[in-house]
Amino acid sequence: MSEADRIAKLENAVEQLSRRLLQREDELDIRKLQHLYGYLIDKCLYNETVDLFTNDGEVRFFGGVWKGKEGIRRLYVERFQKRFTHGNNGPIDGFLLDHPQLQDIIDVEPDGEIAYGRARSMMQAGRHKDYADPSNPMMGARQWWEGGIYENTYQKVDGVWRIKVLNYLPQWHADFETGWANTRPEYVPFPTQTFPADPTGPDELIADSWLWPTHKLVPFHMKHPVTGKEIVAERWQGDIDRAQARTAEPAV
Repeated sequence: MSEADRIAKLENAVEQLSRRLLQREDELDIRKLQHLYGYLIDKCLYNETVDLFTNDGEVRFFGGVWKGKEGIRRLYVERFQKRFTHGNNGPIDGFLLDHPQLQDIIDVEPDGEIAYGRARSMMQAGRHKDYADPSNPMMGARQWWEGGIYENTYQKVDGVWRIKVLNYLPQWHADFETGWANTRPEYVPFPTQTFPADPTGPDELIADSWLWPTHKLVPFHMKHPVTGKEIVAERWQGDIDRAQARTAEPAV
């Protein structure tokens, strides 16, 4: 091998290693971003949460889409902050809202500007009886579980990764005392009106929204790493028959 060939080979190896290193650094930065989202929303730091998004970002949540920084602020500050913490940007005594971020899988596009992530949250939430407001249904004493899946999109802006689309799909809810086997229908009602008819509502409604005990696969952003095929799930016909039977049952 000539000296020129050896140099070219080394330069190629350095280029490949640099590209792989940058990809791993991007994955770590995105993972930190997603985990920070969990820490911020845990402590009801809603103003700081909004700052994690791109200016044209959006949040897809509970059957609605909140678009742009204005829409995202409407969700986190005008809706969550006022309902959960009396307008306080930060935790308040007696209110629990833990959002651990788990099982995150990050895939960065070859251009290094867009990335996709899938993660899970297993939330514990509630309000202590000594801090309940019986006159306000949103401020009553209660404790519940929530499990959900994220399928998010991230964008690097001026060298800093931000959330472009936070697509959070709650999978199930349960009262702490009775568990998920007894979850009542519409445990959390989906929005039915958009902004401005609903002052804190979404800009758009999502038609195909569901909650436990309905159970579907949240589509994966990536293909199967071994087979290279799309990851899909069959829909058990018995679920459909059971749902139709419940609908057809006469009222008593």
